[in-house]
Parts: sequence; C-alpha cells; structure tokens
Amino acid sequence: MAEKEINMTISLREIVYTNRKRRSSAAVSLLRKKVSRFVKVPEENVWIDDQVNHIIWQRGIEKPPKKLKVKILKIEEDNSAEVLLPD
Repeated sequence: MAEKEINMTISLREIVYTNRKRRSSAAVSLLRKKVSRFVKVPEENVWIDDQVNHIIWQRGIEKPPKKLKVKILKIEEDNSAEVLLPD
C-alpha cells in the first residue's frame, strides 16, 4: 500500500463569512475541499477522522478553530486521503 504522509496547518479563516449558525459544518466542508485540492483526489474520497471532527465541533457550531494542524495520508491505490490529528 503506497501511502504519503503530509503534516500541514490548514487555515479555516474563510468561514467567518458564513452564517454563524453554520460555521462548524462549513469548516468541515472547507477542510474536505482544501485537502482534496492539495492532494489531488475527489472530495468524495477524503475521509475525516472522528477526532478531527471533534476538534472542529468542540466549541460549538458558532466558534470553530481558525487554524487546524492535521496529518494527511494519501493512499495511492484507492485515490483517497485520510485526515488525522498529528502524533
């Protein structure tokens, strides 16, 4: 299984222009969009770990984090990517 591991910080500042009652769900969508664009896989093939989702939703729907440090595993065989918390 050919995997590439990438550690990066993703900015989620764009969500401040979203309705405040939709910000955390918009942050998850934005994260999926940025990861798919960075590793060149379709958005449907980006899997976000439950712990990453918990970090985004930890402060509620109105106040997701502005930046998020993540580890991205790109799986070449499936043309998919996993978004995890760094070790």
